[in-house]
Amino acid sequence: MSINKVIPMHTNRGERGFTLLEILIGISIFAIGVLAVATMQITAIRGNRLGNEVTKATFSAEDKLEELKNSADIASESDDSDQQGIFTRTWQLSPATGDSQLVTVTVAWATGGANHNVALSTITSGGGH
Repeated sequence: MSINKVIPMHTNRGERGFTLLEILIGISIFAIGVLAVATMQITAIRGNRLGNEVTKATFSAEDKLEELKNSADIASESDDSDQQGIFTRTWQLSPATGDSQLVTVTVAWATGGANHNVALSTITSGGGH
């Protein structure tokens, strides 16, 4: 008479799965990492928007500065301002040496509860000089 003994293919000794606590801790760590990346992304988007606004304001100020520099008779120009979207552009002329004028163009705007401005100055005698 023979006795057949069933031998398992593998044993579970030393092999254990993840516990629920280990899975919850892993998910928590992953969630904190994802939130950190999301916060960083929001900060980057805000920084890019501000950089774009500063660039537009600088171009607007340069444009007005060049317009005033190319004026044939800069002495006839006067201080003034205009509105371009969210930007308020102001310019001031004051006598410098001789026929020269000190020209200052300031572009100001407010976004995100903060006020920003860009100011450019040059000394010119008009006529593109």
